[in-house]
Amino acid sequence: MNGFDLASADFETLVLYVAGAVGLALVVLFLLLRNSAQKRAEQTEAVIAQHMGQMAQRVDQLATGQAHLDGNLQAQAQAQGQIGTLMEQRLGEVQVNMHENLAKVQRSTGENLASMQQKMTDTLATQQLQMQENLANMQLRTGHALNEMQEKLNASLSGNAKQTATSLTQLQERLQTIDKAQENITRLSGDVLSLQDILSNKQTRGAFGEIQLNDIVSKALPTDSYALQHTLSNGKRADCLIHLPNPPGPIVIDSKFPLEAYERMLASQTEAELKAGIQMFKTSVRKHISDISEKYIIDGETADGALMFLPSEAIYAELHSKFPDLVREGFDARVWIVSPTTCMATLNTMRAILKDARMREQAGAIRKELGLLHKDVDRLGTRVENLDRHFGQAAKDISEIKVSADKAGRRARRLDNFDFEELAPDETDKVVPLTKPDS
Repeated sequence: MNGFDLASADFETLVLYVAGAVGLALVVLFLLLRNSAQKRAEQTEAVIAQHMGQMAQRVDQLATGQAHLDGNLQAQAQAQGQIGTLMEQRLGEVQVNMHENLAKVQRSTGENLASMQQKMTDTLATQQLQMQENLANMQLRTGHALNEMQEKLNASLSGNAKQTATSLTQLQERLQTIDKAQENITRLSGDVLSLQDILSNKQTRGAFGEIQLNDIVSKALPTDSYALQHTLSNGKRADCLIHLPNPPGPIVIDSKFPLEAYERMLASQTEAELKAGIQMFKTSVRKHISDISEKYIIDGETADGALMFLPSEAIYAELHSKFPDLVREGFDARVWIVSPTTCMATLNTMRAILKDARMREQAGAIRKELGLLHKDVDRLGTRVENLDRHFGQAAKDISEIKVSADKAGRRARRLDNFDFEELAPDETDKVVPLTKPDS
């Protein structure tokens, strides 16, 4: 108990000492503040007194400047009066000079007008004489020009006569050239007749149609999709066989057409001849349709139809416009009539069918390639996911690096500014204490 009383007494004594020290410090601080306030008041009074002196000096300067300004204004007023007097004198002198000058100008103007009138009179007389001389010279030149023109006209007429004779000679030569051309035309007409004779022959006409068909087919289809002069199983030879897939199957094109009946129909002069020609034309066309149907449509070997090629658009138009019954009969017999134009369109359609068939043949390979492509796409997706995961991890690492860099930057700024008191609360436990804690 004595030890506790002793510690309490020491603690109270320590408190009294601390309170006395604090009171003494406050008294000293009050005295210091009082002395500082007195010094500042004295300095302020000195500054005010200095400013008042400067203001008095400036007032004196302003008074002196005003006095000088009043003197300058009086001097300016006197100078303006003198200038007005001088101006009045000068105006009087200028008026006198102007009157004198006007009188001189009037006199000189009258003299100039008289001299100008005399000069104009002399000039008009001189010009009149010159005009008379010019008229006389012009009459002489006109006479000479008329004589020269008459001579040139005579020479031109003689030259035209020579040119006319030359032109007649050239015209005669051209007429001879025309006669030679007429002879060439006559020979050409003979050649045309020989061509007509060639086309009137069935064999030559068939060869002509085959050549035209071969040209069209070779331009429309690939070489491995058709065969020329192909022999069928029945021993008949087709002009052209198109290798189409089933259906419809290979289809035959025949290029032989009965042209004699058509020419006879066109060459008819009377009604009876026309009727006979029409009947012959219908009969020959029906027979040709029947022959194509029987020869070139074979079950299991060819398509269920054939094409009849007409080498002339005119015959094709005539057949469809005036003989539609023959066209319908051809449809019934599964024989389709085509011209060069419609044959080209039909062959283009066949080319599309062949292309589609070849694509179907390659469908298995296409499916296999699509399967491989699908696997490649799946692998690509997996690799993209892996790459995306790596990118995400890299982004996370970069974010953490930024956080660490920000913290390091804040610590560096605090150390630079000696901001030890603004350390985060969670970092106060890391501050090294100045004294050791009591044990």
